[in-house]
Amino acid sequence: MSFSHEAKLELAAIECRAFSQVKAQAYGMTIFSKLPRGERTLLATESSTVARLYSQLLTVLTGSAFDVNITLKLEKRSDKLITVTSPDFPDRNSLLAFFGHRNDELSLRINRANFESEESFPPFLRGAFLSCGNVTDPLKDYHLELVSPFQNLAKDVLHLISEIDELTVAPKMINRKGSFVIYLKDSEGISDFLTFIGAQMTALEIIQEKMVKSVRNRINRRINSETANSNKTAAASARQLRAIEALKKKHGLESLPSELYELAVLRMENQESSLRELGEMLNPPISRSGVNHRMTRIMELADEILSENK
Repeated sequence: MSFSHEAKLELAAIECRAFSQVKAQAYGMTIFSKLPRGERTLLATESSTVARLYSQLLTVLTGSAFDVNITLKLEKRSDKLITVTSPDFPDRNSLLAFFGHRNDELSLRINRANFESEESFPPFLRGAFLSCGNVTDPLKDYHLELVSPFQNLAKDVLHLISEIDELTVAPKMINRKGSFVIYLKDSEGISDFLTFIGAQMTALEIIQEKMVKSVRNRINRRINSETANSNKTAAASARQLRAIEALKKKHGLESLPSELYELAVLRMENQESSLRELGEMLNPPISRSGVNHRMTRIMELADEILSENK
């Protein structure tokens, strides 16, 4: 079961508590059905739950009977297409007329006469998502979209969302193969939208996954930083050990000043330690910069020896 399908199951389980909510949600599902207006099928979906919900909402709204039909897709016999039809509404035009649309409309637009108040906005957008929406699994990406075949309808939705005080999201719109896609790409905007239309658990999953990703990324950055520092320390230690070995072979470490001798011996005994750790081992302890200064003198003495041998 896809993440988007789970979100729609959560939304389909929400009970409309007022007739105005029933009307708004049924209207959202109807107007965003991507079928032609003369089509006998009123809604086509892959979800039997969504189809049954649509049938129930329209029955409450119109008092008519609506049939849910299940057929196999020809290209993939394992996939089912569920359609909703009604003997009282022979095509989508007749149902759209019930919602106040004229047959001569060139492009569908939102008829706000179907909204009793702003409280109708959540069920309307919920219906739109159930009909033509999709949300990507947050494990893969952050993406939510509504797809409409009508540009003006898509623009009306953008304008409607901008009017809603509870939503601070700013969806964008693109043309994709003749359809108009309203989409959100940020996790917070997607979570806010889903919460507004009633999918709180789905929104929570997205928020939780973002938190997990944030912690994981922070840990990875820390590990990468520590690995880089360890590699840097190891490379520096190797150069220092070569220098100390050169001094040992040429003059013996005893020839070094006492503070350099003590540090050279410590480095040979603690090859993986950082300069700060070496400084803490000295008696008395000195700072990292102090250790670095002494180690630089050791390296310079070794460079002189190597230059003499060339």
